[in-house]
Amino acid sequence: MYINVQTCTRVPEYGFEFSYTINDFSDIYTNLRQKNMFVRFIEQIKIRLKEPLPGEDAQLLMAPSRRQFPEEFLVHPNAKKSAVLILLFPFNNSIHTILIQRPVYEGVHSGQVSFPGGKYEESDLLLSFTALREASEEVGIKTNTVEIIGKLTDLYIRPSNFLVSPFIAYTGQVPDFVIDNHEVQKIISVDLFALDNNEIRSEKTILHSSGSKIKTPYYEIEGLTVWGATAMIISELNRIVNESKIISF
Repeated sequence: MYINVQTCTRVPEYGFEFSYTINDFSDIYTNLRQKNMFVRFIEQIKIRLKEPLPGEDAQLLMAPSRRQFPEEFLVHPNAKKSAVLILLFPFNNSIHTILIQRPVYEGVHSGQVSFPGGKYEESDLLLSFTALREASEEVGIKTNTVEIIGKLTDLYIRPSNFLVSPFIAYTGQVPDFVIDNHEVQKIISVDLFALDNNEIRSEKTILHSSGSKIKTPYYEIEGLTVWGATAMIISELNRIVNESKIISF
């Protein structure tokens, strides 16, 4: 039996408010099932983030060889505070997040892949505000449609002297991304569950912008090498997802 109905669904707590045309009853079932699974996923992640985090044990799995030494984790007293945003959203029958590729420039992170984020400013009040502000500036995320649900373990980046706080957030819809071309060269939308696929993990020697060669594990995502701090953050994120006992979509 077929119907053709214009409908609007509201789930205020999770930011769902969408209009669409339904062609048959199977469309209704599929749409509601996907939204329900996303809500369940977010609830499970919230619960897991209230427990002790995997921390350095998970980060070290994707750490460059030089970071295997304890002193590499010692935070400099004058380290600069910063934050990144791991934004979760339902897409293509799964859950996605985004990474960004930085433009090529004269700097430590030239051309590298990372989560949206940047340096803390006094006007931010909280580091979570930093993550939201930077994501808004870099990729046009509307902060009033996003809710932060927790954070991962802080990570010190010695070459740039930044202490990074990774915040996890969600939105009920696929954001309308708008790139700041001065900050971002490319947005990469990534299936969250695919990040834990062994086939995208490998190891190689990388020529750092400083001129030194570094042996490091990395993720290959859309032909790009994701290594260093971002890979270490993804490693802890993977552990969190797995320990949340989530059934993938």
